Amino acid sequence: MANDKFDSKSFNPQAFGYMVGRVPNLKMNEIKKSRALAGNPDIKRLFGSQDGTAYARIAMRGLIDGDAVNYDGQTDITATSTKTFEQGVVVVGRAKAWLERDFSYDITGGKDFMQNISEQVAEYKDGLDENTILAILEGIFSMKATDKKNKEFIDRHTYDITAAGEGVMGAGTLNSAVNKACGANKKKFSLVFMHSDVSTNLENLRLIEHLKYTDENGMTRELELGTWNGRLVVVDDDLPAVEGYFDAAEDTPGALKVTTEGSADGEIKKSDVTPYFGSEAEATENNYVVAGTKYTTYILGTGSVFYEDLGAKVPYEMSRDPKTNGGQDTLYMRQRKVFAPFGISYEKASQASLSPTDEELKKGDNWTLVHSGEKSANDRTYINHKAIPIARIFSRG
Repeated sequence: MANDKFDSKSFNPQAFGYMVGRVPNLKMNEIKKSRALAGNPDIKRLFGSQDGTAYARIAMRGLIDGDAVNYDGQTDITATSTKTFEQGVVVVGRAKAWLERDFSYDITGGKDFMQNISEQVAEYKDGLDENTILAILEGIFSMKATDKKNKEFIDRHTYDITAAGEGVMGAGTLNSAVNKACGANKKKFSLVFMHSDVSTNLENLRLIEHLKYTDENGMTRELELGTWNGRLVVVDDDLPAVEGYFDAAEDTPGALKVTTEGSADGEIKKSDVTPYFGSEAEATENNYVVAGTKYTTYILGTGSVFYEDLGAKVPYEMSRDPKTNGGQDTLYMRQRKVFAPFGISYEKASQASLSPTDEELKKGDNWTLVHSGEKSANDRTYINHKAIPIARIFSRG
């Protein structure tokens, strides 16, 4: 086959793109099946048009509200109108290249690298998308708390169990977290991102049931994906896991007394208690702390993130260098995608180029709850935070 060789002369970008698309993307496929990612025709139409851009604001239709009056034949019926909200959305562009030498082909007796490479590219792109989602979630929960509605969202959609007992997840943790965030809308939650340490603890409690995958040869294997209380669990060690200090009692195993010098056994210098995850702004002298890890777990609901793959003019191409290392080929990959969290606007307050980096997506300055747009925050109407099925849990395991 002419396209079997990994060289620029025989490379067919359309065939390679088809090959990448055919590779089972198990993790992203399951994330999509959880319905946490939802298509948005307005976004697709806006960025897919001839005048498409890298950033835009789309209208969100307001919900009807207001109190009903008593219908008694003598009370006037009052009318209210809906407000139109605006949501900022940004296109996230990513690119990468990989190199293969002719010599690798020669010494392996003409081994075909193409299938191997296509499988790895598919998995790599899944990882890019997952990193983008996690960066956006970190940014959302870093929104400016000076805006009281942003602060309300962060407070209500954060469930912190680090101070409760051992601070580890249990059978009722997930239900309590989603109820605190969205109340009666808690059934919308369908997907959980967690660190492997947290997942292992839940597995030991037999609270996670792993999914199974049957390949084209009929072989069944257990996936790293599972479900917790019916919600899909995605394990990712890129989730925040920060070493620090928690409040403790004197008899807590490993407890350290906070002192000015921290020179004796069982003591720690106050300035060394950092980061501090306790109940006060900083550790207090003569109180006790214990070292530990603070884990962040994210929970998403149906339609919590609008997702559109906008494509690129040339998503895959090859470049031939016949001189270097006796000859080598480089494969280039490009993608442009939109991940827009429902009810939360990307404001592009701190972005250096036409595509945000993961670090820029993590900046709270770039995010705010969707609102009606008045200059004064007191005049704005904000989206009801309970309509946004996004939450997080802080735990020690």
